[in-house]
Amino acid sequence: MKKASSVLDLMRDTPLTALRGRAASPRRAQLWAKLELAMPGQMKDRVALQAIEDAERAGLLRPGGMIVESSSGTLAEGIARVGAVKGYRVVIITDPRIDVPSLNKLRAFGAEVEVVERYHPIGGWQQTRLERLRDVLAAHPGAFWPRQYETPSNPGAYRQQMVNELLTALGRVDAFVATVGSGGSLCGTAAALRKRSPGVRIVAVDAVGSVQFHQPNRPRLQSGHSNSIVATNIDHSVIDEVHWLADGETFNGARELARREGIYAGGSSGAAYVVASWIASQLAADCHVVALFPDRGDRYGETIYSDRYMREHGLVGVEAGPAPIAIRYGVDLAERWSHAPLPHGGQVPYVAPSAVRSADLMRQMGLPGLPGLPGLPGLPGS
Repeated sequence: MKKASSVLDLMRDTPLTALRGRAASPRRAQLWAKLELAMPGQMKDRVALQAIEDAERAGLLRPGGMIVESSSGTLAEGIARVGAVKGYRVVIITDPRIDVPSLNKLRAFGAEVEVVERYHPIGGWQQTRLERLRDVLAAHPGAFWPRQYETPSNPGAYRQQMVNELLTALGRVDAFVATVGSGGSLCGTAAALRKRSPGVRIVAVDAVGSVQFHQPNRPRLQSGHSNSIVATNIDHSVIDEVHWLADGETFNGARELARREGIYAGGSSGAAYVVASWIASQLAADCHVVALFPDRGDRYGETIYSDRYMREHGLVGVEAGPAPIAIRYGVDLAERWSHAPLPHGGQVPYVAPSAVRSADLMRQMGLPGLPGLPGLPGLPGS
């Protein structure tokens, strides 16, 4: 049995389990799920711990200090948990998409939670949260802001440890599939995998209506992955292809994951399951396809796993087909499960000119830059 000196030691080295794959996509290659959802608080525990310990080493966060972050997902929980163990004051700026169990967890860990109420027509909930975060930082000049969209600690949390875990277990990885929100998990893992598992196919999974891969910003129900802004930590150059899934396809994918594999997970895991199952149906039997499952289904009892919610939003029976539609990157609109290779020759920009980038948005809002982070002692890849 593994012994840990504290809960912080459990924020890495997650299990890897074999999957049968979707019924609609008969598997040929070996399909594996990297269960980041098995950590104490789910995937963003890695980022929270890395960012806080990097800040401590750089002298940006001192004993008894204050941490402020904008998050509607699992990073908030990770920061609150690490902050509780290390004795920091934690303030989380979130939005109405956060569920009651998550709010209760944050408060149980001692975090102070502020829920913004206004949806920004351009920058979405992210911009409204950042506007409030700016006010909190102004009132507390010494507070540390982890900046999940920009900090190199985000991809750094995955760059070596995650790849070591995968290659120790499998020997090689032929395809790696993960959803994209702040960009750290996919891009940090991809950068290291490319060096140690040559020829690996890197597959990004996004939501219909997200701007991260040259699509227009549109209303969507998916959260956790997808964005109304483009995070600085998304390194498009390491990604081979992107898949977009509609709300019903993602939510019903999560439901099939529960029924078929016995894994009760959130929408991001459901989306990754749909895409990875298809990838595994395309590759040879001796290949290894790994899907990253970031979050448990606990937060989605009143949405994804509610029959009433699914009926009210017209999502019943809206399931992904056996294969995606091939579209032209930066030209065609993704309406349902679609995919396209990312053009790396410069002929098409990775994101639309109208897309808001996190670094530009923060600069326009007068938020401070990243003091000291590029040279953080002990930061992987720095």
